[in-house]
Amino acid sequence: MNKTTKPSLFWAGIILLLIPGLINAYLLMPFPGSQDINAITFCYYLEKMIQPLRILGAVLILTYLGLYLIKDTTKQKAIKVAVMSLCLISFYFTDNMYKAEIMFKETRKVAFANAIKSRVPHSYLVIGVVYKGVAKAYPIIYLGYHHKVQDNIAGKPMLITYCTMCRTGRVYDPVINGKLQTFRLVGARHYNAIIEDEATKTWWYQSTGKAAVGALKGAQLSEVPYEQLTLGAWLNKYPGSQILQPDAIYTNDYADLKDYDRKQTVDKDTTLKNKNSLIRKSWMIGVIVQGQPKAYDWRAMVRKRTFNDKIKTTSLLIAMEKDSMNFHAWNSTVNGKPLHFEVNADKQLTDDETSSIWDWKGVCISGSYKGSRLGVIQAYQEYWRSWKQFHPNTLFWKEE
Repeated sequence: MNKTTKPSLFWAGIILLLIPGLINAYLLMPFPGSQDINAITFCYYLEKMIQPLRILGAVLILTYLGLYLIKDTTKQKAIKVAVMSLCLISFYFTDNMYKAEIMFKETRKVAFANAIKSRVPHSYLVIGVVYKGVAKAYPIIYLGYHHKVQDNIAGKPMLITYCTMCRTGRVYDPVINGKLQTFRLVGARHYNAIIEDEATKTWWYQSTGKAAVGALKGAQLSEVPYEQLTLGAWLNKYPGSQILQPDAIYTNDYADLKDYDRKQTVDKDTTLKNKNSLIRKSWMIGVIVQGQPKAYDWRAMVRKRTFNDKIKTTSLLIAMEKDSMNFHAWNSTVNGKPLHFEVNADKQLTDDETSSIWDWKGVCISGSYKGSRLGVIQAYQEYWRSWKQFHPNTLFWKEE
C-alpha cells in the first residue's frame, strides 16, 4: 500500500462514524449482557457526542477522498466504497431500527371514550388514575408499546408510563421546577426505560422517577397514585371513567403484546420442573412502606389470596382477587386496631377479629366495621430482577 495516501485518515474517519453509534445502540437496547453493565453515565455523554464525532469522521473521510483517493489502486478504492456502504447500513440499524424513540412511537392523538363507546375489552389490564374526581384508565397493552402517554386529568398534567422490560407502570407529575416538560424515550438501562426531559436533557429511570444523570441528577419526579386492575374491575369502581383508545396505526404493535399479562415466563419454561422457582422474570407485588421496600411473590399470592404483614409500624394486607389479575395492598389498621384478613368458605374477604365482610374496594359492607374503608397502599407489579435492582435493600416474602 502506498503510504503517501495516508489511509489512516480514512480508517479513523470510519471508526468515528461507526463505533460510537454501535456502542450506544448496544448499551441502550436489551442485547445480551448490555443491560448488566453499570454504564448510564457513559451512555449519557456518548449519546451527546455521537453527532460531533460523526461530523469529525466525515471530515476526515472527505479529506482523504479529496486528496488521496486518486492515488489508490482499483482494489483499494473498491474496499473503501464497500466500507462506506456498510456505514450506511449501520446507520439504518443504529439510528432507526434500534433507536427507542423510533421503535416505540407515541400515539398521534390521545383519544378517550366512556364505558359505553369504548373498544377496549374489559379483560385488559389498565393503569387507573383518579384526580379531583376524574378517573382515567390507560390499557397496558397500549402503554406497553408506547411506553408513555403525556396527558392531563382535571387540568393537571400527567405522565403515564409503562416498561415491559421490567413489567411495571408509574405515573408522574411532569412539571419540573415549575415548568411542564415533554419527555422522549431514550432507551433502557438495567432493563428499565430511560426518559429524557426536554429542558435540561436529564435522564430519568422510569421505575423510580429518579434522575440518574444530567443537570438534575439526584432529583425525583413526584409520583401520582394509581391502581393496576382489569378494566372491568376499574369500571366497577369508577363507572364514569374515561378509557384510552387504541391508535389504529399501531394495531400490529399492540398485537405483539397479546396475552402479555396472562402467563409468566416461569410457566412457559419447559426446562423448569419446579414452577415455583424464583427467576429473574418472576412476577412480584412490590410496596414501599415507611421507606422500606418489600416484594411478595406473585405465584404464592395467587395460591394464598391474602397475606397479613407488618412493615415497621404499619400493619398491611396484601390481597389477590380470584381472577389472579387484580391485586391490592391496604393498611389493615382500622380505628387504631390492626385487623387480620382471610377469604372465607363463601369466598368473601373477612377480618378475623369481627368476621365483618369487606369488598374488593377495601370497604366493609357488613358487620361491626360496616362503612369503614381500608387505607390504600401504593403497590406495583414488577419483575424480580427490576425490583431488586432498584430496591437493593428490599425484603422478600415467598410462601414456604
